[in-house]
Amino acid sequence: MKKIVLLAVSLIATVTLFAQATKPTLMVLPSDNWCEEHGFTQRFENQGQVTVVSDYARALREDAKLGMAIHKIEEIMNTYGFPLKNLEQTLKGLSNQSAEDAMLTSKSGAEAAESPIDKLKKTAKADILIYLNWKTMAMGPKLKVIYDLAGMDAYTNNNVATAQGQSVPLAMDEFSILQLTTQANMPKFVEQLNAHFNDMVEKGRQVSVRIKVWDDFEDGLEAEFDGVELSEIIETWMSKNCVQGRYHLSDATENMMYFDEIRIPLFDDGGRATDTRRWLGNLRKELKNKYQIEAKLMMQGLGQAQLVIGGK
Repeated sequence: MKKIVLLAVSLIATVTLFAQATKPTLMVLPSDNWCEEHGFTQRFENQGQVTVVSDYARALREDAKLGMAIHKIEEIMNTYGFPLKNLEQTLKGLSNQSAEDAMLTSKSGAEAAESPIDKLKKTAKADILIYLNWKTMAMGPKLKVIYDLAGMDAYTNNNVATAQGQSVPLAMDEFSILQLTTQANMPKFVEQLNAHFNDMVEKGRQVSVRIKVWDDFEDGLEAEFDGVELSEIIETWMSKNCVQGRYHLSDATENMMYFDEIRIPLFDDGGRATDTRRWLGNLRKELKNKYQIEAKLMMQGLGQAQLVIGGK
């Protein structure tokens, strides 16, 4: 009987530890609507296109309320056992320069442009970004808070969880009201976050990959190695290395292949967290070691990568 009890306790502890270990890492940020409404945006040039992006560093520096609101949401998520990456600390760690200068860095790699939000995602390595928008309205001596939470997959930018609500007028400070009001709808929000992450654990993280060749690479993807075309070698590798063989070849020519809906494992065989760069790097290594083909790997956001074959 003692052995059975000890085994049951051990199994429960193992399941608990596994659940804790596999919770998604979160980061709380102000929504784009909040940043735009409060004037915290900047213009960013990405491959010749001018884009307006949220200026998180200046928002945190100039609006003390933002940091307090983020902290309240982080406190709630902590109670559910989620590991968190703090926005302000991540911005400070982007470079040895000021957080604002780091967020303005626009180029990374040969042809791939890296936006400020991509740079932030890469540094934070959060699985899900929680965007917060809230408004406070005075109603006599009392305050009313309206809020909106959106959980976005950091790799695909897909919305995976939502929660909205508003408080009744209360004689409290706005951040206590915000925390109290969001807590009421948080169980459903957390359920959506966990459902998305459990799907990733089972089926893999979704990414996309573009394969290209340099102009001087003879015969392009139709080049043959040991009697097999390079395009077929690449697709065979995809089939073997995607979780449950899940991928979709949406476009292919003699010089280009585009794979989307790729599912890559969250962890490698050694239990280390993996990402698009590390996963696709294994294809680059195989091409070099087995076929003596050089290739350059470039990232375009956490979930988008490009492998250019024929040199570095």
